[in-house]
Amino acid sequence: MTQSAPSFRSRQVQCLSPAGLHRMAYKEWGDPDNPRVLVCLHGVTRVSDDFDTLAMALAGRYRVLCPDVVGRGRSDWLRDPQHYQIPQYVSDMVTLLARADAETVHWFGTSMGGLIGMLLASMPGSPIERLVLNDVGPALNPAALARIGDYIGEDTRFSSFEAGEQYIRAISAPFGTHTDEEWRKMTADVLREDKDGQWRRHYDPRIAVPIKASTPEAAKQAEAVLWHAYDAIRCPTLLVRGADSDLLSAETARAMTGRGPKAELVEFAGVGHAPTFLRQDQVDVAARFLAG
Repeated sequence: MTQSAPSFRSRQVQCLSPAGLHRMAYKEWGDPDNPRVLVCLHGVTRVSDDFDTLAMALAGRYRVLCPDVVGRGRSDWLRDPQHYQIPQYVSDMVTLLARADAETVHWFGTSMGGLIGMLLASMPGSPIERLVLNDVGPALNPAALARIGDYIGEDTRFSSFEAGEQYIRAISAPFGTHTDEEWRKMTADVLREDKDGQWRRHYDPRIAVPIKASTPEAAKQAEAVLWHAYDAIRCPTLLVRGADSDLLSAETARAMTGRGPKAELVEFAGVGHAPTFLRQDQVDVAARFLAG
């Protein structure tokens, strides 16, 4: 008998910000009664659908939760854009874990999703038992942050899906080489057609407000906070780096292997920021580490 491919359930949970309530959507893969829970969290402008390949590969072992961070994908937009910051996202993830009745979890975080996991893993009594940081660390290259910040807040619209795909390919070129089918999926995940027949990115452009308000002094303070958090992590940690990454430097990655949780480091050649984990060799690296 042919075994059917894993499927997901679309769910949501109500969360709280200082400005009121908001709804966070998430995809749940695997047995809903499985106590082994894996949370997969995306980057700043991406969505839960990024993890479809990884979730399908691991759904036999885990209940896999893939949220759309508030302001992205199927989740609500915040009333006050100043709350689009890591502490709010960490709070939302704690609410998700309570909803899922997850006492312990494994965590896979790409870029922003890794920063959220890093802070949660650093807290006393953290539920995170194994942590994967995908191309992110406490020290981030300011030039790369500026590159990302340049396009985040633009309310860019496209007359056709094909035009949108060319744009996504251009800004996501550091993801590395992918097939046309993979590029179409990565584009379809983050574009939506509006009532006027135009295609728009699937997030609130106001997520850029706190990023653009940051100063060099604030960035330096944030880096110190993140190093303090990283040094407090006690769970086994895997650091994945695109060998051509302009966000996570090789120097920072090496430093992360020698302090805090002393992360295991794996680099993927021909990839920048960030590995997509659509390829089997990348999936195998994550699966091996998470299996212990």
